[in-house]
Order: sequence, then C-alpha cells, then structure tokens
Amino acid sequence: MKIAVFSDRKRVEKYLPFCNVADQAELLFLERDCTDEEAIIKAGDAEYIFADAIKEVSEFLITHMPNLKLIHSEGVGFNRIDVEAARKCRVFVCNNKGANAGAVAEQTILLMLGLLRDVLNGDKQVRLGNQIQTKERMMFEGITELADCKVGLIGFGDIARETAKRLMAFQAQIYYYSRTRASVEIEEAYQVRYLELEELLSKCDIVSLHMPVTPTTIEMVDEAFIDKMKKGAILINTARGELVDQEALKEALSCGKIGGAGLDTLSPEPVMLDNPLLLLPEDKQYKLLLSPHIGGTTDGAFRKMHQGVWNNIFRVMQGGRPENIVNGL
Repeated sequence: MKIAVFSDRKRVEKYLPFCNVADQAELLFLERDCTDEEAIIKAGDAEYIFADAIKEVSEFLITHMPNLKLIHSEGVGFNRIDVEAARKCRVFVCNNKGANAGAVAEQTILLMLGLLRDVLNGDKQVRLGNQIQTKERMMFEGITELADCKVGLIGFGDIARETAKRLMAFQAQIYYYSRTRASVEIEEAYQVRYLELEELLSKCDIVSLHMPVTPTTIEMVDEAFIDKMKKGAILINTARGELVDQEALKEALSCGKIGGAGLDTLSPEPVMLDNPLLLLPEDKQYKLLLSPHIGGTTDGAFRKMHQGVWNNIFRVMQGGRPENIVNGL
C-alpha cells in the first residue's frame, strides 16, 4: 500500500506514533513544489494522497494515478484539490472537518484583542521609551473591551461556533449571518442572534469571516462590502486570504474607513513582499495585525488531523467508506 505524501516529512513523522498506521504502508514523500510529471514518476502507482493545504492536486495528477482511491487534506481546506476530477474518477476526497476549530477560534479571539488593545503600537512605544506617554494617550482615547462590542460572524460552521463559545466568556454581543439560518436551539446554545448580512455589517464593531472559498465568496470583502461596515469597525479573517480584495482593504485602512484588520491569512501564500497589505503607509501599519496562518496549526490540532487522515486511509484499505467526504461520492 503506497501513500504519496505532499507534506513536511518531519511533521508527518512526528505524529505517526499517535496514529493508526497500517504496517504495510509505504510512505512516498514528495516535495510540495514537485511537478505533476515528477510525482507520477515517483508515486504514480500510489493508492492514497496525503496533501497539505498548499499542495495543488490537479486533474492531470488524479487521472494519471490509476490505483488512486483517496485524496486526503491534511487540514480542513480542500480548495487546492480538483474535487470534480476526483469524483469522476470515483476517488474519495476528504478533509478533517472541525479538527482545528478550537485552535482557529483562539487565534480569532487573539486578533480581536490585539487590535482592541493596540498591541503592535503599544509594544513598539514601550521599546522606544514612551511607555507612560502611550499609556496616557490610550487612556484618554479610550480602550474598548470585548464585552462592549457587537461581534458579527459571517458563516456559522465549526470554527464560528467555537469562536462564539469563547466570545460568550467575554460577554460580547454575538450576531451571525449564514446562507442557512441555524435552529432556535443552536442559536440559544451559542447565544447568537441572526442578522441579514447588510444589517450585520452596519451594526457590528467587529466582523469575523468564517466561510470557505467558493466562486461566490472570492474577494467578497471588496470596496462595496467595506463601505457597508460600521465606521471604525474591525475586520478579522482566520479563514482564507482569497475572501478579501486586498487592494480594497489597503485603501480602507489607509483612509480610515475601518479601524483595523486582523488577518491570519493573505493571498497568495507564500506571502511575498509586494503584497499590497504589506505596503501600507508607515503611520497606518499598526492598524493591521498579521499572523503567519497558524490559527489551526497547534500541536493538538495536528494530532487530531493526522489521526483523521490515517483512520480514513485504514477505513478505505478495509473496504469501508471514509468520513468527511467532500466530493459527493
């Protein structure tokens, strides 16, 4: 049984002791940036693909691996996998739905708090010897607590719900928008209220994105979206960089349309120095709090995700159906 692994070898080997790996499994480690032709030469007869979120799994690769049974995302995202080509070839595509939801929710709260407390500029000013002046300025201008914020979650899947659970502890007012409204029981359990998107944008002090990348959500946060946001509001994105029109966000931060943005992900990745959000005017840079797409990459999350991959491989090897199928088979 051969498994083509497009992920960091050290990371995969680190979590193997926690996983149910078949004795006969032969792991074929390939570089993420290897071409499809190189992958086919080295692992064309593999039955399984284990791919991280960055690796593109193309129709060409899928159709040239005749023994392929399962393509598994290392994490939750699967937008780099050609799910339709896999479906036509009767190849399962699976992800680790919900496995890192708590971890990403923590990152979401961190970005909210970091912007509300102006941690970037505060840290800088203390290091410059301006501690007391900065303290006095911030006290005069006012520091907003999460408890005094209306927080709007766009999308209400696993991560948004875990975020809502954590926001409850801060006593924030929590609203959400989703194409499908949750049941009354779910809304009560998470202490959330449903709003249509435009009302949510105009009402909430913090807007947090929790949607997948689809043809209808790519760059949904554009100039028109931002214009509907409450003046001075904060945008949080721990989902996918492709959801945001980065030029529009740069302009909104530069001219003060919104109060700040906390982003765990940009587009494309790897992030290059010419990304427009890295070119903000110097006096506006503190309004943008970035993290290197680590929201869902905690040790606990990786352990659960790798267990999910190997358990599904074992299920298929035994002739069963895997869990968390995302391509309709």
